[in-house]
Amino acid sequence: MLEKIERLQIISLGLLIALAIVVSTKMVSSTISDNEISVTGSAYEIVKSDSGTLNFDISVKRATKQEAYVAAQDQIRIVKKYLSDKQITNVDLKTINGYYTYKRDSKTGAYTDIREAYNLSQPITIQSDKVELIKEISNEITGLINQGVDINVYAPSYDYSKLGDLKVSLLEKASQDAKNRAMSMLKPTRNSVGNISSVRMGVYQITPVNSTDVSDMGINDTSSIDKKVTAVANVSFKIK
Repeated sequence: MLEKIERLQIISLGLLIALAIVVSTKMVSSTISDNEISVTGSAYEIVKSDSGTLNFDISVKRATKQEAYVAAQDQIRIVKKYLSDKQITNVDLKTINGYYTYKRDSKTGAYTDIREAYNLSQPITIQSDKVELIKEISNEITGLINQGVDINVYAPSYDYSKLGDLKVSLLEKASQDAKNRAMSMLKPTRNSVGNISSVRMGVYQITPVNSTDVSDMGINDTSSIDKKVTAVANVSFKIK
C-alpha cells in the first residue's frame, strides 16, 4: 500500500514539473506570439592581440625657443637610439607643440608680458606587431630619464586585426547556441524548433580574459594583449 502511495506521489510530482516547464515556455514565447519562442544565445573566443601602439612625449623647458628646440633634438636622438636597439622601425614624430610662459608680478601676482621660458613638447608614437615588445618598452622607456630625457609615457593599446571576421563567426555560433537552448526548453513539451522568425544581434563585449564586466553599449578593451570577445544573439523561432 505504501509503495503505491509513493509511486502516485512521484507521478504527481513529475506532472507538476512538466506543467511548470510548459507554463514557463509559454511565458517566454508570449513576448512575441503564442507559436514562437525567443531565446538569447551567446558565444565567445579568446584571442591574442596582433598589434600594439605606445604613445609618449618628450618635454623641455628652456629660456628661448631655440634652446628648447636644440635640447629636444638631443633627447630625441637618445630615444631613437633606444628604439633602434629594440628593433622598432615604425616611429612617428608628431607635430611639435610649444608655448611661452610669462613671469608674474611679484606684488600683484598677475602675469606680465615678460617671457619666462619656452615650453616644448614632442609627441611620439611607435607601433609593432610584436605586442610583447611594446609592453616591454612601455615599462622600460622611462629609464631614459637617467640619460637626461624628460619623457611622459602613456598606457599602451593592443588591437586584434581580424576582429571583423571573428564577429561574424561568433554571431553564427551565438545563433546556434540560441537554437540549442530553444530545443532544450521545448523538449519536455513535445514541441520542436521551427524556422527562425527574427534575429537581433546584441552588442559585443571585448574584455580582458578574466573580466566579468559588461555594458549595454558594449566594451572595446585595448588595454590587454589577451582578450575575450563575446557575442550575443536574440533569436525568435517558430514552434512546431
